[in-house]
Amino acid sequence: LASSVHGFSTPAKFGVRQGVKLQMATAIDAETKTSLATAANEARGLAMDSIAAAHSGHMGLPLGAAEIGAVLYGSQMTYNAADPKWMNRDRFILSAGHGSMFLYSWLNLAGFDLPIDELKQFRQYHSMTPGHPEFPSSEHNTPGIESTTGPLGQGVANAVGFAASEKMAEAVYNTDEHKIFDHHIFALAGDGCFQEGVSAESAAFAAHEKLDNLIILYDANEVTLDKMAEYTQSEDILKRYEAYGWEGYDIDGHDLDVVEETIAAAKASDNGKPKFIKCNTIIGKGMEETEGTNAAHGEAGVPYVDKAKKNIGLPEGEKWYVSEGTRDFFKTVQEKNTANYDEWQKTFAAWSEANPELAKQLDDAINDNVLPAEEMITKIAQQGTDAEATRVSGNKIIQDIAALVPNYVSGSADLHGSCRNYINDGGNYGAGFDKTYAGKNLYFGIREHSMGSILNGFAYHGIFKISGSTFLVFVDYFRPTIRVASLSELNRVSYVLTHDSIGVGEDGPTHQPVETVSGLRVIPNLDVYRPGDAEETVAAMVHSVTRKDGPTALIFSRQNMAQNNDMDYMERRTGALKGGYVAKKESADLELIILATGSEVEHALAAAADMPGARVVSMPCMDVFDRQSDEYKEEVLPAACTKRIAMEAGVSGLWYKYASKVVGVDKFGFSAPGGTVMKEYGMTADNLKAEIASMD
Repeated sequence: LASSVHGFSTPAKFGVRQGVKLQMATAIDAETKTSLATAANEARGLAMDSIAAAHSGHMGLPLGAAEIGAVLYGSQMTYNAADPKWMNRDRFILSAGHGSMFLYSWLNLAGFDLPIDELKQFRQYHSMTPGHPEFPSSEHNTPGIESTTGPLGQGVANAVGFAASEKMAEAVYNTDEHKIFDHHIFALAGDGCFQEGVSAESAAFAAHEKLDNLIILYDANEVTLDKMAEYTQSEDILKRYEAYGWEGYDIDGHDLDVVEETIAAAKASDNGKPKFIKCNTIIGKGMEETEGTNAAHGEAGVPYVDKAKKNIGLPEGEKWYVSEGTRDFFKTVQEKNTANYDEWQKTFAAWSEANPELAKQLDDAINDNVLPAEEMITKIAQQGTDAEATRVSGNKIIQDIAALVPNYVSGSADLHGSCRNYINDGGNYGAGFDKTYAGKNLYFGIREHSMGSILNGFAYHGIFKISGSTFLVFVDYFRPTIRVASLSELNRVSYVLTHDSIGVGEDGPTHQPVETVSGLRVIPNLDVYRPGDAEETVAAMVHSVTRKDGPTALIFSRQNMAQNNDMDYMERRTGALKGGYVAKKESADLELIILATGSEVEHALAAAADMPGARVVSMPCMDVFDRQSDEYKEEVLPAACTKRIAMEAGVSGLWYKYASKVVGVDKFGFSAPGGTVMKEYGMTADNLKAEIASMD
């Protein structure tokens, strides 16, 4: 029995409505439909065999959404498996990342460089098929993976970032004569994704900014892990999305003709509305013992794999089976895709010849060609000598960064006026009002979690560098996205986080971060810069756009801070690029090292002014300093000098790796003028001197 869409024990029973009328008149021809149906069942078989071999994984989605995968990779998506980084490819994001064997199966069938042997190594050490999809990095380099997913809802929100970035690319690089960007963003998501609030925040943003290049496919199988979905949700998710301003479709997710026609219609609809396709499916379809129940979600179906494969027409006893017919079918798909790709290359060549400066800018953007940090800091003028908040310094420096890095854009969660990361003359991004898709300033609204995910989407898309801002204390709203950016090594992302300590003052402890900087520092591969003056701020911002292997958090003050004018400005910049440096050298035999960061550097300098044997070390970024050579670290912090004290207006714990005594803030603040709070909590030069005296 040839594997077929009809080879299931339980027929689909859906009362399906269509949110909008389909405009497509042409159905799939019979031969293509048979090929897609066969491929769908063979993809099911690949997933079942891989999960059974690993004794781990999630079988429900790969079996339940197989027809969706067949239509996407076998018909509707534009891609070139031989050039998986082609800039104008359609992007597919598996927001329901637990169903990763869905993606790995289709990448193999579609001809990406993901061998069947890697599917056999599903969830094994150093394989190309980890438990959840991972964006190519130093750990994994699986072609066709567009974003790291697993935390539910993130993929939906990332897809919004992709779509926004694509719209920006169209506006910046397309010309009237040549269109080089016109691709679509697809994301497949489940009930868990839509229960997570980040998807709701992002859906509202996408509709408001009219991202009609975005197509979300809702795998509506009525199941979550613990219970059937009705146990925890009762809203009509499709109506909710239509209320946001999306175009909605409600279809049988197993009917190849309907899936094909609906996706084609969604692609063709350029009406200013993102598209939401509710695909009613049976989770674990084809495995009668578990299908349609929450037991199908994980690997509970492993004992029934052989029976299920036989039931859907796969050869008995053969594992990881793919027919010659399916391989031949995808060869014809790739031939079609290659023809489209070759035509695009001709357009791109003509565009490049007609627009050499723009072509150079795009090439630099895609290949992340920027000046080295040591050179970039020389291109920015010396900052002022008067006391100044680092958020104000940052506002000046971001203008230089935007000029030096043309593909740099920024945004804020409704706090441009406070965080000061607005790019002057950059224009505002989006639809309506004074906005255009070429604008460099994004307004995310009060949606911090969504902002973080959209930033990641921009970074994954691979053209623009982007930063986003809010008050530091609110970073916990989107901390999960920073974690994913760090593990995905997204160097195109940075965060402008202001109002950095109890120095915020009158707003009180709800707005005074004390644990937050250290909480960010413990995230692996996140560089956290808390500069101590304007020149250190130059180095921090330059680092954020020149780093190659991960994101950077920029921690800026609300209150004014003194400049270290006794030290050459370029020496401060160079030192800050190394994460830590000697900000004041001792004038006698070294007896004491005072370490400080941010607004506390000025107190350290003042306290050491009448201590000839005291050295002050400014430590704007612990992680960068820790990556320096042993020789440099010994030069700055000689092991022979064990009398060391550190000062920061935040929790003290992390400083003990450098110092034996720490003047910190290990409790929440209170509402009063910032100077009063700082003084009461010992963040003064006088208190630092007293603490040093107590060490004798």
